[in-house]
Amino acid sequence: MGSNPGNNVTIGKNKPLSSEKPKWKSEIPITMGQLRSKRDEYWETQPAFEGRKEIWDALHAACETEDMALAQAFVDGANITLPSGQLTDAYDELGNHYTVPLYCISLPTNLITCEETSSPGESSKDHIPVEASGEELIIKIRLSTSTKDVKMSVRTGETIGAIKHRIHTDFGVPPSKQRCFFSGKLLYDKLTIGETKISKGFVVQIVVAPDS
Repeated sequence: MGSNPGNNVTIGKNKPLSSEKPKWKSEIPITMGQLRSKRDEYWETQPAFEGRKEIWDALHAACETEDMALAQAFVDGANITLPSGQLTDAYDELGNHYTVPLYCISLPTNLITCEETSSPGESSKDHIPVEASGEELIIKIRLSTSTKDVKMSVRTGETIGAIKHRIHTDFGVPPSKQRCFFSGKLLYDKLTIGETKISKGFVVQIVVAPDS
């Protein structure tokens, strides 16, 4: 699935983003962790093949947030047209067509609700790597479930995955339920703080997935 750049198509009327996400069923039952891996793989590769990156970024951001007003703002800001009111079928202002798979938009009806958890007696601290290297920075963490920003000391050599485990320890939110964003872009677990270009005092947004 992807865009078809350069095609002269009839876009049709634009509709506001529907508050009802499409329903679908996975070929085999999957866990939330497996679903997130599948989504990450799609967003990491799809923009590299076809279409405009800024449009893919906007669609990605709209898919990741549960705030419908914010999702609509992402769509409108990129001048994206949604003939059906769904992110599965989108057009940019040049008429290029973008299709987003259902698994990137909503949860399957056969999602395995049991979250990936540590084995008995295993502490989340066991997953936190030894002290990271690099320059120390104080950044702000903003959870979607909280109205207050929290300052966190990080190092440029520390990965986003390690940050997620620290948030789990401090706030009780499992890493599998966290989606980290900076300047509207999803931050993948393997990225280091240095690679994300986050500077001192900047805000990292953590979108917390709702309980199934």
